Amino acid sequence: MAGPAWLAGTFATVMIATAAYSASRLAVSRQRGQSTEFDADTLHTVMGAAMAGMLVPRLNVLPDGVWVAVFSIGAAWFGWHALRAAGLGLSGGSPCRFPVPHLIECVAMLYMLLPVHAPRPAPAGAAMGMAGMGPSAGPAGFPALAIVLALFMLGYIVWTTDRLTALARAKATAAGPRLAEQGDRPVLAPTLAACGKLAMGITMGYMLLLTL
Repeated sequence: MAGPAWLAGTFATVMIATAAYSASRLAVSRQRGQSTEFDADTLHTVMGAAMAGMLVPRLNVLPDGVWVAVFSIGAAWFGWHALRAAGLGLSGGSPCRFPVPHLIECVAMLYMLLPVHAPRPAPAGAAMGMAGMGPSAGPAGFPALAIVLALFMLGYIVWTTDRLTALARAKATAAGPRLAEQGDRPVLAPTLAACGKLAMGITMGYMLLLTL
């Protein structure tokens, strides 16, 4: 399966914009004294750049091996904090409230970056991707994993959309400002952050379907 080049270009543009916005959150949060999920925003900055390069090869800025190392570290980081969130009493802290979705994002990136077979030629006009990403990327013989990951992305999109709705309702009440706090510092633009997560989830789901 391969998508049209124009669609790959559109998704790549969205990923570049998402990466730029995530990077800006890291800088603006310090200037304004507002909190942000530092590790999640860092992940989405590098993930947006990597996904843009996978969708449009000329936008790729790093070798595959470097991206694999980056997302392996990310998987270890969010996996560690997912275990902590499960109440296993592991030491260390993370500003990310929900590490599991970011762990799955890292796993999905590794799935797409670690093909173990040669890619099939793409049809004329179809989008090609980094290191064969597109028609047949991903480990051979594991299409079910791509489906499971894509279904998780669908669930993540629904969950994030529901949180957006809840946030909108909270802002309409007197308790709204209090609900938007994380610790003693107000959260930086939570609605825009959720929109970035939606864009990331939709694009990743599309890319996982391309591996089937």
